[in-house]
Amino acid sequence: MAAVPGVMPPNLDSLSTALIVVDAHNVVGYLNAAAQTLLAVGLNQATGQALAALVRDEGAITDLLARCREASEPISLRQIKLQPMMRDDSHHVVDCSANLLESGNVLLELADTTRQQRMNREAALLTQLDGNRLMVRQLAHEIKNPLGGLRGAAQLLERELPEETLREYTRLIIREADRLRALVDNLLGPGAPPRKVDINLHELVDHVYRLLSNDAGAGVHIKRDYDPSLPPIHVDRDQIIQTMLNLGRNAMQAVGGAGHVTLRTRALIGATIGTRRHRVVAKIEFEDDGPGVPAEYADKIFYPLVTSRPEGTGLGLAVAQDLANRHGGLIEFDSRPGRTVFTLLLPLHGDSHG
Repeated sequence: MAAVPGVMPPNLDSLSTALIVVDAHNVVGYLNAAAQTLLAVGLNQATGQALAALVRDEGAITDLLARCREASEPISLRQIKLQPMMRDDSHHVVDCSANLLESGNVLLELADTTRQQRMNREAALLTQLDGNRLMVRQLAHEIKNPLGGLRGAAQLLERELPEETLREYTRLIIREADRLRALVDNLLGPGAPPRKVDINLHELVDHVYRLLSNDAGAGVHIKRDYDPSLPPIHVDRDQIIQTMLNLGRNAMQAVGGAGHVTLRTRALIGATIGTRRHRVVAKIEFEDDGPGVPAEYADKIFYPLVTSRPEGTGLGLAVAQDLANRHGGLIEFDSRPGRTVFTLLLPLHGDSHG
């Protein structure tokens, strides 16, 4: 199909909706400025290309086009996942409509709802976090009370035991009770706000990298991909290290004995976390090439005591989400077999505005 920019109204480039015209073989003849931005491709580069050469996994859109031609009427689908072929790191969610033109070509309208979907997902995560905190606190209090009695009973028993070998068992009980008490205190969280200081983010990420590298098996390869332009960030050092360590260990456990883990940093300009917009947000990604998050856990992965691993505690991600939120941040994830990315978003010091 020949290029058709002269046939299309010239004001289409001012629309925010992406428009693409394809022929009977799904070859692109025209796309407006919004579609060029969405697909990360220029008009001349895209014209004459098959849609499959511009969009990965375009099956849902191809089916929509076929149904439109068969029914000879407009057909719409909501929340289609779209990934441009030209950008591996770009993922969108679009509402898509197909309209049959008199020429026999089909006009695709793609409304990018990625930002709205992300805001909805973040709002749901923040609402979930409030419930998580209440659940964790109730659980922690239920554990804390009998632990005190258990430890006291072990101390009394130790005084009555005649042999040192027997007293070693009570000391084991006391040590484990103290360990559980420390875990419970960690779940309850500190009463004081985070002790924030200005610090180089990559110093923290490098510290986590070294800890992960020490634990990594011979078949696990950890890669660093940093954005050197990130300015200092205002955070509680220990809390953010714990947050990133939990995410890094989660990625390591996902790949098992062999795989790749990437620690990546980027700066997001004009990003929104929940309902707050920030001039600059630090984006720290933990990517792995493991099997992905099972679908049945996707909506509840940040709940405490929820885990898909038999040896897991189900506390790492819940604690990490809580610590991120204390800094005005959020953790979100995207997962499919072979590529899972947990993203920690943290606003930089003093840059938030409504």
